[in-house]
Amino acid sequence: MKLGVIRETADRERRVGLVPETARRLAKKGIEIVVETDAGRAAGFVDSDYRDAGATMAADATAVLAQARTVVKVQAPSDDEVAALAGGTNLVSLLFPLANPSLAGRLAARGVNAIALDRIPRTTLAQAMDVLSSQATIAGYRAVILGAAELPKFFPLLMTAAGRIDPARTLILGAGVAGLQAIGIARRLGAVVEAYDVRAAVKEQVESLGATFVDIGVATDAETAGGYAKEVGEDVQRRANEVIGEHLEHTDLCITTALIPGRPAPKLLTAEMVRRMPPGAVVVDIAAEQGGNCELTRAGETVEDSGVRILGPKNLPSDVPHDASQMFSRNVEKLLLYMLADGELQFDFDKEIVRGCVTTFDGKIVDDEVAQAAA
Repeated sequence: MKLGVIRETADRERRVGLVPETARRLAKKGIEIVVETDAGRAAGFVDSDYRDAGATMAADATAVLAQARTVVKVQAPSDDEVAALAGGTNLVSLLFPLANPSLAGRLAARGVNAIALDRIPRTTLAQAMDVLSSQATIAGYRAVILGAAELPKFFPLLMTAAGRIDPARTLILGAGVAGLQAIGIARRLGAVVEAYDVRAAVKEQVESLGATFVDIGVATDAETAGGYAKEVGEDVQRRANEVIGEHLEHTDLCITTALIPGRPAPKLLTAEMVRRMPPGAVVVDIAAEQGGNCELTRAGETVEDSGVRILGPKNLPSDVPHDASQMFSRNVEKLLLYMLADGELQFDFDKEIVRGCVTTFDGKIVDDEVAQAAA
């Protein structure tokens, strides 16, 4: 199998789909690897690193796509990249086909076998391949760092000759991978941390990290079979808004992390709730690109309302491109080796992971949910 890696062209994307460390291990498995010149430079991986790992370099993406049977990317391909993909090519990347079913249609029409990394099932076997979780870890870390930089206060308690400085109070909404990472980082920086999630099962995890779980006084267990949160009923949401609104009156930094795969981000913060926060407070909305958890969020912008700054950062993992690329690349490696047999990727649809993440195959959309969205 010849595996190709091309430079990312999406706006603000600094990651690379495969790093030299992974390339070296795959090369030892007999996989030929061809990498576009400077594909990893923005993430801190230079061409000589790839050559030392056993890869060959190509002048541009066209040269890579002309010879690679399997192509690894981070972001979904552009229209030009789709047009350059030959029939029978295996594309491994983030695709988010439920949000962009027309892309799946174009890939199927080209005869591309598309493997959507964002559709990998959340199972024990697939944990090492779970790109969404690895990148969410980085997003949670980065959200706290952004919030700390914007906040006009220290995070930790300080006892100084000038008197006592109280610690910042942080509220994390959503205790999935990103939320739990945000809790851990905020606690290490010395903040007092509270967290809320609609899934009752995460209360123990929140408390194990030293945060206080916000109990809304109503039993909730809004969790899918795959472990993701799901939307709750209006009565539960109304009660959650009341309780969260009370906590926001004493919150310096609120980080929202709630996402539902294939759907717009649920609204957790109304404008009225934000206006209950003290002046100088900050909201960091990790879900900005999916519509935002706060109704005041604008993706890629910072909005100020009633003295509160609402940050809508885009592509947070790309802010830490070196480590984000390493984690992404290791996830991809596990998936490739899982599917590899006799020197080629094998599309065995009897396997749950293959069935879950292969979106198009042999000229057809084979993911039923995506096919329905594309109809």
